[in-house]
Amino acid sequence: MAAATVHDTFLFRDTFGTEEIRECFSERSYVSKLIEAECALAQAEEDQGVIPSGTAKVIREHSDVSKIDWPLLAKRAEVVGYPILGLVEQMASWVPHQQSGYIHWGATTQDIMDLASQLQIKSGIAIVERHIDETINTLESMSSKYRDTPMAGRTHLQHALPITFGYKCGVWLSGLRRHAERLQQIKERCLLVQFGGAAGTLASLGSSNDGIRVRKRLAAILGLKDPVITWHVARDTIAEVVNFLALIGGSLGKIALDLMIMSSNELNEVAEPFVPHRGASSTMPQKRNPISSEIILAQSKILRAQAGLVLDGMVSDFERASGPWHLEWAALPVAFISVVGSLHQANFALSGLQVNAGAMKANLESTRGLIVAEAVMMKLAEFVGRQEAHEIVYGAAADGIG
Repeated sequence: MAAATVHDTFLFRDTFGTEEIRECFSERSYVSKLIEAECALAQAEEDQGVIPSGTAKVIREHSDVSKIDWPLLAKRAEVVGYPILGLVEQMASWVPHQQSGYIHWGATTQDIMDLASQLQIKSGIAIVERHIDETINTLESMSSKYRDTPMAGRTHLQHALPITFGYKCGVWLSGLRRHAERLQQIKERCLLVQFGGAAGTLASLGSSNDGIRVRKRLAAILGLKDPVITWHVARDTIAEVVNFLALIGGSLGKIALDLMIMSSNELNEVAEPFVPHRGASSTMPQKRNPISSEIILAQSKILRAQAGLVLDGMVSDFERASGPWHLEWAALPVAFISVVGSLHQANFALSGLQVNAGAMKANLESTRGLIVAEAVMMKLAEFVGRQEAHEIVYGAAADGIG
């Protein structure tokens, strides 16, 4: 199969992602989770007495992704527009006739596809959580190590007040800690079971409460939350997950931008870890480009684009979206691969970051004391008032600069 994007080509895929997260959202993994969803549904229905005892075990024993006829499945998906009809046909051909008729019992295509996506998201969130924790640990160590390393604080790219590099690391850290909190909330709020049937009403299982009981049991089997009502066309949870990933990308993008500017020759305050030929130029031998930061910055914009897609996907028509749902199919894998790739690059860059404390001190002193003008103004204000003190120090600073 031809690879065409930065997330799947041999040239770029390990720069923009990791093997682990790619496998989580691979085609094989997705189809495997579709099968898992069908088997879990059969088990839930058997447990609630909706289908005959022993049916689920037979279905599960005969169902495995290794049996998939991929060309046939692809052809059927192309014709139908969705993969579930073709999948159910193949599963029915594996399972004895007495039990095969109970595959996909009472379900609709979106039930199974949403369940597979939720299982992928659940696995993906666990990977993201691990990478966030690693980056948080790195920044905690850096905040402590450099808490007394002075440098220039800059606003609008100009000297503002003295800070420490540990303080800067602490600001970076604070955002990631909030993301770690958000992640826990997402696990509670957004990992939902999906089972509603054709229009979300569970009418296929009759007028009793069989549908509700099956859905609750299905949630328990798959380790998902049981929602108060079907969410076929209430896609806020998917949008929240992807926008959460975009928020992580934004925080990492800010770190990357700071590192890129600080690593410029004129500042020379930090450098990404040295690896022979990493960031090398094909024409300028002296170059050592901040590759990890560049990738993180690019991915922050890729993530923002995916966030926009799923927000558009929330605006769906009536009881089954005629198009907006498809946006999620494109956005979810890209968002997860991008954010894990960014976290991987960030932890590499930060854990081995070369910090030039001497350059930080020299840059701090380069404006010959002007960087403490606020402190002078505030002390003078005790005697002449703040506004007059500001004018006096402003004039003195202008004379000094001129």
